[in-house]
Amino acid sequence: MIEAIERRYARAEDGTRIHYRVEGPEDGVPLLLSHSLGVTLDTWAPQVAALADRFRVVRYDARGHGGSDAPEGIYEIGELARDALAVLDAEGIAQAHLLGLSMGGMVGMWIATHAPRRIGRLVLANTTPHIPLRDMWNSRIETALGEGMAPIAAPTIGRWLGEAFKARDPEAVEQIVARMRGMSPVGYAGCCAALREADQRETISRIAAPTLVITGSADLATTPALAESIAAAIRGARAEVIPDAGHLSNVEQPEAFNRIVRSFLV
Repeated sequence: MIEAIERRYARAEDGTRIHYRVEGPEDGVPLLLSHSLGVTLDTWAPQVAALADRFRVVRYDARGHGGSDAPEGIYEIGELARDALAVLDAEGIAQAHLLGLSMGGMVGMWIATHAPRRIGRLVLANTTPHIPLRDMWNSRIETALGEGMAPIAAPTIGRWLGEAFKARDPEAVEQIVARMRGMSPVGYAGCCAALREADQRETISRIAAPTLVITGSADLATTPALAESIAAAIRGARAEVIPDAGHLSNVEQPEAFNRIVRSFLV
C-alpha cells in the first residue's frame, strides 16, 4: 500500500523552508526526485504511481517553487543541491538513489560529485552540465522580475513539450503552464541565475555512482547527442533515448520512462 505524507518541510542552511512529500513503504529503498525549473513536485505523479510500491519516494519543491520558500537574491547550484540534502536529512536518510530532470539533474550531478556517499544510483534525465546561454538567462530574469511569469510560462512549456503530446492532452499541458505561471518570479529568477552560472563539464568525470542518462528523441534542449556525451564523461554510465518525447520525457512518455528507470534502479 502506498503511504502518503503531505506537506512536510525541511530547513535549508539559510533557514529556507523546503516542502516535500514521502510516499511508499517505510522499509523501501529511498529515492529522491528532483524536478525541472518552473514546475513542482506534482510533475512526478506518474513516477510515484509506478515506483512507490517498492521505493520510499521522496519528492520536493526546489526553492522558489511550489510550497517551498522563495528567498530574494541569486541562487547557486550548490545551494539547490544542499536543499535536496536537507530534505534527506529531515527524513534521516543517509543515502538515496536520485532521479533528477533538467535542473534536478544538475542538482544530482553536484551531489554525486560533492557528496558522493549520499547517492546510491543516479538517473540524469533531460539535463546538461552547462547551459552556455547567458543572454537568455539574463533576459528571462529581467522579464520575470519586471513583468511576472505570464510572458514566460506558455512559450517555455510549448518548447519543452512535443506537438503530439500537446494535441493529445491539452489539459495536462495547461496544468503545467499554470504551475509555471503561478510560481514566484523571485524564485524563478534566482534559479535562472543558478543555471546561468553552473558549469559541471569538468567535475562530472568524478561521479562514481552507477549512472543512467535519459533524454527524449525530440528534446531540442538536451539532445540525444548531449546525453551520449554526458554518459561518455561518467565512468560506466549509459544513455537511453525515449522515442516521441521532448524535454519533459517523464510526463510525455511515462510508461517508457518508468520502465527504464525501474529497470536501472532495481
